[in-house]
Amino acid sequence: MSRPARPVLALPPWLAHALRAQRGPVPWSAVTRGALAAGPLLLVAVLADRTSLGVVAAIGAMFAGINDSPGSRRSAIRRLGMPALAGAAGMFVGTYAGDHLGAVPLTVLLTCLGLVAGAISAVGSVASGAGTQLLVAAAVGAGMPLPESGWLRAVAYLAGAVWLLGLRLVLPTPGSLVGDFRFDGERDAVARVYDAVAELLDAVGTDRATARRAALTAALDHAQDSLTGPRLRRYASSSAERRLHAQYAAALPLGEAATAIAWAGEAVPERASEGPRLLAAAVRGNTHTGPLPAPSRSAPALRALDDALLHAAEAFDRGRANRDLHTRRRTGRHVMSAVFGAGGREYGLRVALCFGAAAALAQGLYSAQWYGRHEHWYWLPATAVFLVKPDLGPLVSRVLCRAAGTVLGALLFAGFAAVLPRPEGLIALVALSGALIPVATRHFAAQTAVVTVLVLALVMVGGEPQASVSRIGETLLACAIVLVVGHLPMPGQRGGGVRARLGAAGRAAYGYLDHVLREADGAAQRGADTRALRWTLRREAYRALAEARTAIALAAAELPALARHTQGADDVVATLERLVDTTTACAVHLDDSGRLTPWHLAQLNELLDELAEERDRVGLRIPDAPEVPVAG
Repeated sequence: MSRPARPVLALPPWLAHALRAQRGPVPWSAVTRGALAAGPLLLVAVLADRTSLGVVAAIGAMFAGINDSPGSRRSAIRRLGMPALAGAAGMFVGTYAGDHLGAVPLTVLLTCLGLVAGAISAVGSVASGAGTQLLVAAAVGAGMPLPESGWLRAVAYLAGAVWLLGLRLVLPTPGSLVGDFRFDGERDAVARVYDAVAELLDAVGTDRATARRAALTAALDHAQDSLTGPRLRRYASSSAERRLHAQYAAALPLGEAATAIAWAGEAVPERASEGPRLLAAAVRGNTHTGPLPAPSRSAPALRALDDALLHAAEAFDRGRANRDLHTRRRTGRHVMSAVFGAGGREYGLRVALCFGAAAALAQGLYSAQWYGRHEHWYWLPATAVFLVKPDLGPLVSRVLCRAAGTVLGALLFAGFAAVLPRPEGLIALVALSGALIPVATRHFAAQTAVVTVLVLALVMVGGEPQASVSRIGETLLACAIVLVVGHLPMPGQRGGGVRARLGAAGRAAYGYLDHVLREADGAAQRGADTRALRWTLRREAYRALAEARTAIALAAAELPALARHTQGADDVVATLERLVDTTTACAVHLDDSGRLTPWHLAQLNELLDELAEERDRVGLRIPDAPEVPVAG
């Protein structure tokens, strides 16, 4: 007789998150850029006898390398450029404040900067990166004693980031030398959308359908971001750009039809997914589609899929996009709502408290000569800025990873510093660390270890003594500050970031539903323009839901004292996703028959009633849902 299996001990979410790392192939192109960024800049500066400027430029290149995530070249301009501009501004302000203000007014200024940068970080990932670089560069500018003026330091910082951005725009990625390599990231992003459509069709009727629909949303988000930038506008100038825009636009009705098919839950023939896969291959190879297999036309969603394939074939051949189909960017109203909303206020206050307290403590320790000969008190507030960022993981996970990574990095550097020649050995170590950053970003502890080695090498090249031990002590102090502030009660409800994301998702879902209902009752005339707006609203709804899902997953992995404030949020977002799926199915049926059936209306009303109960239980504040006619 076999023995019963022993139950597996499940780790608590906060610890499991700290042990989890991202997977994927090594980004060799990013590794190459990292090796050519900070190290060569520092070498040139040392040879020109401007070592201190080289240190600042290398710091700018290092932060640009941290933000050098996969994506298109055009999106890299915004993803790397905006945080670099914010960092240069922080370096300028911090330098002059450190030179002309005493400890108390300097701490007040840094605290105010933390409040502003924290609130701005609630807008999105690029704004979060900009807020982080603003604060870290301000602390470095105020605490690093360099002979150069503030404006020269800011220029050097920006030059380092621009150098890596230039490498990103000029160097081709592996395997992209055939054809026009400038669009390799965009082509791959659009092709992944068609692959995701095919995978969703394969999963129809199985328990994998929900995950595949979420993967389609992620692919569309990535393609949308990849096609956003200064070289691809609404009216693109080059034929290659017009073709890419047309191929992305043609994917939207395909995604809508596939979502409606998945919502119905009835399995489709295998040939239904062959067409999207042929389209994906055509995008990657920049070729024509050739003959596409026609799916069955036995149901409204299948007829919509067939029509979308025909439309895609025409768009691929002619390379012409619907000029009225475009992505609406965040308006000033949306940005201000995020900054001054519950999420922006709560995060801004926590960043201000952590940054200000760390700056005050660091200056107090420096005045008491706790640092000995080390004058760089900026490490403590800079560390606190990274630790307080919620997009890097749950609070305890961030603290554990930062502490472990700093200890490992400091010990590694102490060993390297004992044997490497100076400065050439340390410059080589900076280049190696820059090359490792794109791989190390998969885990916060690994990233911290690599960045610690790089920064300690930069400081020593700049003429300071070895500082591994003091860096470990300052990091542990920063961990303690962030842990305390992270658990302090704040004005208003806790979990403001999650509630803000849920509110945005609810408004986007209701806006999409309202548009479809207006089409159904004739208030919005149906046509190409109306469908284009509908696809845009659908994209906004699914993107907002994905952002809410991410925020909820991070909040759920916090310690129980923090996680309890967002309990029930996952139920709300799940119901909102079902509402958007049902709305999509209604839109496809409406295009096919010109009306909504009583069964469709009953499904919508049932979901809205369920959502109202969950919303009241969680205490979520979003506008009332649009009025849906009662079936019957």
